[in-house]
Amino acid sequence: MDKLVLIDGNSIAYRAFFALPLLQNNKGTYTNAVYGFAMMLMKVLEEEKPSHVLVAFDAGKMTFRHRDYKDYKGKRDKTPDEFSEQIPLMKELLDRFGIRHFELHQYEADDIIGTLSRKADQEGFSVTIVTGDKDLLQLVTDKVHLLMTKKGVTDTDRYDPKKIDEKYGLKPEQIIDLKGLMGDPSDNIPGIPGVGEKTALKLLKQFESVEGVLDNIEDLPGKKLKEKVADNRRDAVLSKELATIMCEVPLDFSLDDLKYEGFSIDRVSPLLKELEFKSLLERIGGAGSSADEAEEMENISVKRVQPDETAEWESFLQQSPLTLYLEMSSENYHRADLLGVALSDGEQHLFLDWETAAGWEAFAQWLQDPEREKWCYDIKGNQVALRRQGLSSDGYSFDVMLASYLINASDSAHQLSDIAQRRQIGGLPEDEAVYGKGAKRRQLTGQELAEHLARKVHTIHQLKPILEKELQENHLDALFFELELPITHVLARMELAGVQVDRERLQQLGEELREHLEELTARIYELAGTEFNINSPKQLGEILFDKLGLPVIKKTKTGYSTSAEVLEKLAPQHDIAEEILHYRQVVKLIGTYVDGLLKEIYPSTGKIHTRFHQAITATGRLSSSDPNLQNIPVRLEEGRRLRQVFVPSEENWLILSADYSQIELRVLAHLSGDEKLIEAFQKGMDVHTKTAMDVFGVSAEEVTPLMRRQAKAVNFGIVYGISDYGLSQNLNIPRKEAGEFIRRYFDSYPGVKQYMDDIIQKAKQDGYVSTMLHRRRQLPEINSRNFNRRSFAERTAMNTPIQGSAADIIKKAMVQMDEVLRREGWKARLLLQVHDELIFEVPEEETDALSERVRRVMEGPVELAVPLKVDVNTGRTWYEAK
Repeated sequence: MDKLVLIDGNSIAYRAFFALPLLQNNKGTYTNAVYGFAMMLMKVLEEEKPSHVLVAFDAGKMTFRHRDYKDYKGKRDKTPDEFSEQIPLMKELLDRFGIRHFELHQYEADDIIGTLSRKADQEGFSVTIVTGDKDLLQLVTDKVHLLMTKKGVTDTDRYDPKKIDEKYGLKPEQIIDLKGLMGDPSDNIPGIPGVGEKTALKLLKQFESVEGVLDNIEDLPGKKLKEKVADNRRDAVLSKELATIMCEVPLDFSLDDLKYEGFSIDRVSPLLKELEFKSLLERIGGAGSSADEAEEMENISVKRVQPDETAEWESFLQQSPLTLYLEMSSENYHRADLLGVALSDGEQHLFLDWETAAGWEAFAQWLQDPEREKWCYDIKGNQVALRRQGLSSDGYSFDVMLASYLINASDSAHQLSDIAQRRQIGGLPEDEAVYGKGAKRRQLTGQELAEHLARKVHTIHQLKPILEKELQENHLDALFFELELPITHVLARMELAGVQVDRERLQQLGEELREHLEELTARIYELAGTEFNINSPKQLGEILFDKLGLPVIKKTKTGYSTSAEVLEKLAPQHDIAEEILHYRQVVKLIGTYVDGLLKEIYPSTGKIHTRFHQAITATGRLSSSDPNLQNIPVRLEEGRRLRQVFVPSEENWLILSADYSQIELRVLAHLSGDEKLIEAFQKGMDVHTKTAMDVFGVSAEEVTPLMRRQAKAVNFGIVYGISDYGLSQNLNIPRKEAGEFIRRYFDSYPGVKQYMDDIIQKAKQDGYVSTMLHRRRQLPEINSRNFNRRSFAERTAMNTPIQGSAADIIKKAMVQMDEVLRREGWKARLLLQVHDELIFEVPEEETDALSERVRRVMEGPVELAVPLKVDVNTGRTWYEAK
């Protein structure tokens, strides 16, 4: 028997759109509705095995039903643009599957489906209708069944006449009577006010139809129901008519035109690949699927070479470019062992059995030759790891990790397997799948390791042209080649140089902090009137709220909350709250920084060699780990004193600190073009005092320390898109007062307000925001229907161009300063970058000249409407240089 499948295109597409999170491919195209639609389509084709298929779509908002009732579907929200732009992609998908789709002006998809199901039923077909719309239950017969979506995208219930009877106690044709009585708010069908599904079903069980109910009003139970039915007779009849599916739509094709012959993998695969539907690509076994690529990967030949076999592969090294991959025993390449090295020209793959650098003369010469072009994953990691083997490396021209990061900095994963999967390059398993995880982790050796590295180096070779094209298409190539690639070499040199730590002073500071902790403990016990475990939230809660009777701010599932936020609110009411906050900060200083830094000192150098990360933050800022030197606390004097332990590595040298002054606010002035803000910086005014003058309407002499502090909070809060609630929490003032501060700020600086509004509108239009150097941050939720997600995206749109531009400026300054140091022959070394600050170690005799040189370089990477200002200080320790 022939089988016709009829799919309600709009219904399935809408369900997919709202059931799945807003997804985008790397080109910024929204894909969640297409993905869900494709999942349902493939499920139906696999399970129903139809001989004929059609997908029906609505042709537009106006139909013949609007002639009878102009408010039909009149209360529906505007169709989201993110959904509308996906409809053409769904139709292209259907074309590639060889499936007919159809729409007709003045008719709905329901009417097309109704007409075809009636015709197919009469001609002996079995018919399956796929929809999420209960209206189509009226079409069910013994030969016409309905698949109704119930949860998610592909979870469905099958309805035949028996199932409809079991669920509703109705025959299929009575569904229109049900709608006539109860209406349908989603279609703005009125029905009879006050009659819901339960009442309507009771009435139909007794009177069978709308007409039967209207003919027997006097027999209806209850005076109110009689009045409602009598008063709304016309609406009930109209509602039934509106709910009735038209089964005589004029069609210009026959059922024979809907024959489905199956799909061609070669036609479907390219679109799935473009949309980045990896799982669906694998499902059909398409070209570029993991299964397909895995088979190709399995067939990759790899040659294992030893140092004494140099002559056999020396000619291989004469090629340019070559792809290079290093495998380390752990993530921290400063401490890890080098397990193996793989090289590829795209066809041949070599694996170097690595135990020591000794004997690899030809490889060492190739590595350090700047003319031999090298593609790799993580240039900085390569350079540092190789340098620790005694090998210099140069000639790097592409880094797939950095390229992936630039193309979409909001992606949290830039492992090689993640980058490959997002571009439908399969066959490379994640490291955890190969090595195992945690205690089950094993070490690969021999041929197994060689083959795994061959797959990795092959993947890098495949990714390079793809990523380079994406960089060009997104106008990110200049940023990549002129900033991100150069700075990776600067960071490698900084990491290898390391920063000297005075171990004895660090241990002494630990002792002092432990003594201070004992004093704080005694003070807290005195204020509490008893001893208790300060580190126990339960015991602390009992002291604060039961014994001392402080007001409960917040509760958790396990009892009272004693979070920092709660303690800050309690601080004005009792001294114990402030002391506990101080206690916790000192505990963290001891554990995380004193003990933590002691563990990170390398015995061989007496230095700390942190790792800087280029591919983590969405704004472009650098971060660091092992240890994290970006987050050394500076609010407490005890925290600031930690900087005393960072000292020069040579005698008669000093630490030099160069710190940008209010760089983000200066960038804001430039981007916004606000005249008053620009004037304040051009005249060298204290911008926080100036803001206080404008917001509070006072002269400079009348600005109090409190006013300046509040103005400073507003200034930096504006940069981060702060709300009145956020500002009220920061300043511990009423929300209304905070809102008034923000309003007065925008009244004083209208250019800033205009900039914020404009950047949000541009982000909604483009789907991303850019920095001054064209770094992009994708904002897929800028048009989200979810208020919280949309609000977060709007705040991100406001602050990313500011933070990102500041990050780009300091990176550019680092590249230029590194070049100056090397080109001009300075002995000084760049050691650290911490937010807006660069830290150098410098011989005493170079100090004055270098201070001026650093200032000139850092104040000149870009031209702004306001001057960049850098504060330069020197001292025997980092602490003294501040």
